[in-house]
Amino acid sequence: MRADVRQVADGTYLVHGSHTNWVILSEGDAFTLIDTGYPGDREQVLDSLAAVGGSPEALTAVLITHAHNDHLGSAEHLRSVYGVPVYLHEAEVPHARRDFLQQVSVGAVLANAWRPGVVPWLVHVVRSGGTEQHPVTAPEAFPVTDGPLDLPGRPVPVHTPGHTDGHTVYHLPQAGIVVSGDALVSGHATSRVKGPQLLPDMFHHERARAVASLDVIGGLAADRLLPGHGPLHEGSVRAAAELARERAV
Repeated sequence: MRADVRQVADGTYLVHGSHTNWVILSEGDAFTLIDTGYPGDREQVLDSLAAVGGSPEALTAVLITHAHNDHLGSAEHLRSVYGVPVYLHEAEVPHARRDFLQQVSVGAVLANAWRPGVVPWLVHVVRSGGTEQHPVTAPEAFPVTDGPLDLPGRPVPVHTPGHTDGHTVYHLPQAGIVVSGDALVSGHATSRVKGPQLLPDMFHHERARAVASLDVIGGLAADRLLPGHGPLHEGSVRAAAELARERAV
């Protein structure tokens, strides 16, 4: 299955993988990749780069919103085979190395198996390598900066803890875009809700912090949301964050 690549702004592409999204930013012949899907999504990641005129060799960096298996899947492959640096928030670096794991357990998933969509989602996770561990051997913290990273697309990292300790969204101020990872999504296979929302509670390391981080996201000037799960959301990101908070009560 080929990934669904959609251009949402100049040099900005939202890619829908099997169950997870990633984002490609381009600037001339250089590229930034934000997240890498499940381990089983690798061919889709490579195909999506080719579809926008890129390649692994053209990647300047891989940015990770958070080190869950469905976002970290091919990061170590790109780092070890092609020499692409993998950057995360400093609090997420040890998570990417798998010094510890802040991810829903199989037991917690099974305890929620009665919920609509959970069993089919779990089957997909297993088939996509989502229960495997693919740690990044040498992840790096973002270079110290108060503004945009010196990478194609000039993304601005914004710390949004809760889903994991070091979860980070990426703001593209000039394009009015927030790449939100799992801090604010627009859908998920285990949710019957459509539109802006938090993921179901079992997925968050600290739910209260995840709810609080919605205020941080809502403070970013943007009118398009590129989530880790679900379709592109167009409209005020502030309003999207407020709706997600209301739904989380």
